[in-house]
Amino acid sequence: MKLPGPDHPITISANPRRVRVTAGGVVIAETSNALSLKEASYPAVNYVPRKDANMGLLKRSERVTHCPYKGDASYFSIEADGKTIADAIWTYETPFPAMEQISGHLAFYPDKVKIEEVP
Repeated sequence: MKLPGPDHPITISANPRRVRVTAGGVVIAETSNALSLKEASYPAVNYVPRKDANMGLLKRSERVTHCPYKGDASYFSIEADGKTIADAIWTYETPFPAMEQISGHLAFYPDKVKIEEVP
């Protein structure tokens, strides 16, 4: 486990905008409670509370990855509109203590779904 610091900063803040995630026109998630995680020089990532996602459209996959700063990530595929989008979502179900705010949240790959901030 590595801790965020000056050489690898990670900040988590509330996103003041409403976030909507769609796949093929189907709303997968929509929330006013997204968290914005900014890690080092990477683009910010919105983490959406699971309660604001249509979990009935998601199927857990076998993929698991490890981040030395956040912990082990599990993945979900989206099954919507007769199509499957493999490993489109990741989640840290038991993140390291420094990242506990993202527990219970989902993050989406922007090249697999449409993520937009809406009024």
